[in-house]
Amino acid sequence: MKKIVLTGGGTAGHVTPHIAIIPRLKEMGYEISYIGTYDGIEKKLIEDIGIPYYGISSGKLRRYFSWKNFTDPARVLKGFREAKKILKEIKPDVIFSKGGFVTVPVVFAASKLKIPIVIHESDMTPGLANKLALPKADRVCCNFPETRDTFPEGIATVTGTPIRPELFSGNAENAFKVCGFTEKKPTVLVVGGSTGSVSVNNAIRNCLPKLLTEYNVIHICGKDKTDPIFNGMPGYAQFDYVKKELTDMFALSDLVISRAGANAICELHALHKPNILIPLPLKQSRGDQILNAQSFEKCGYSKVIMEEDIEDDTIVNAVHEVFKNKDKYIEAMSRDREADAITLITGIIDSLTIKEA
Repeated sequence: MKKIVLTGGGTAGHVTPHIAIIPRLKEMGYEISYIGTYDGIEKKLIEDIGIPYYGISSGKLRRYFSWKNFTDPARVLKGFREAKKILKEIKPDVIFSKGGFVTVPVVFAASKLKIPIVIHESDMTPGLANKLALPKADRVCCNFPETRDTFPEGIATVTGTPIRPELFSGNAENAFKVCGFTEKKPTVLVVGGSTGSVSVNNAIRNCLPKLLTEYNVIHICGKDKTDPIFNGMPGYAQFDYVKKELTDMFALSDLVISRAGANAICELHALHKPNILIPLPLKQSRGDQILNAQSFEKCGYSKVIMEEDIEDDTIVNAVHEVFKNKDKYIEAMSRDREADAITLITGIIDSLTIKEA
C-alpha cells in the first residue's frame, strides 16, 4: 500500500483541502497519516474523520518584533526532530503540505529524508511558512496563474483548491429550521473565518436593524464570539462555529459576506454564491487577502469592502447592491470553467509516488 503524510495547520483553511482529497486518496489505495500541532484546530478536524494524527512542536515565524522570536526557533528545531522521527516510522512515499507554520519542520524533515514533497499555495503570494518550504518542493499546486509564473517552468500547476463534495448537497429547509427562522426572506450568511473577526462581527451587529427589515441573517461569529444580547432576535441566528450544518446554510443563503481567505473564496466561487468580501487589513496581515479579493472583484465574482472603509450604512448598501445584481455575479462565476482540483492534485501526488516506486 502506498503511504502519504498530510500536513498543515493553524486555521481551518489549512485543513479543509486535505479533508476534500482524503476520499480520493483512499480510493487510490493510499494509507493516510497527518502531522499537525499538538492541539491546533487541525487535530480535532482530522481525528473526527478517523485519520491517524501525530502532533509535533511548532513555533510561529513572525515578521514583526516579539520576544518569542528568540524562543520559537527552538520549538521549530524540536518539531523538526519529532517530524523526522515520525516520518522514519511511517515511511511515506510522498508528503502533501497545505501550509501553516507546523509544515516547515515537516517539509524540512521530509527533504532531509529524500521524501517527495507536494505543496499547495492557495494565495496569490505565499505566506512566510510556505516561502521557507517551497524551495524543498518537488511540485507546487496553486490557485492563480500569477503564482505559477513565479516558479521555474514545470514545477507549478494551477489546480485550484479542492472543494468538499458535500458542500454541493446542502438542504436549505434544514438550515431554515436550525436557524429558527419563521419568515421566508432572502438570506445573508456572514462568515468571518474559522476564528471569527471582531471587526466584522461588530459591523454586522451595528446594521442588523436595517438588514433584518428585508433579509434573514445567519452569523457565524467564531469561537466564544457570539453575543447573548442578540439571542432570540427574529430573523437573526448566530453561531460560534458550525460543521456539517454549513452545507445547509450555504444552500439557504442568497448572499455571503466573508473574509477573503483563498479557500473560503474558492468555495464561494464553486457554489456560485454572490458575495461581499472584507479582506484582512494590512495591519493584521501580509496583504494576501487583499490581493485575493481584488482578483475576484476584477473577474466580476465579488464586491470588495475594505475594513477601514466601513461606515454606518456601508454594509447595508453593499448588500442591497449585490442582491439587486446577483444574477450578474452568478453569471460571471458560471462562465469560468472550474478545474477538477481533486483530480489534478491527487494526480500530481501519484505521479511522484509512481516515479519513486
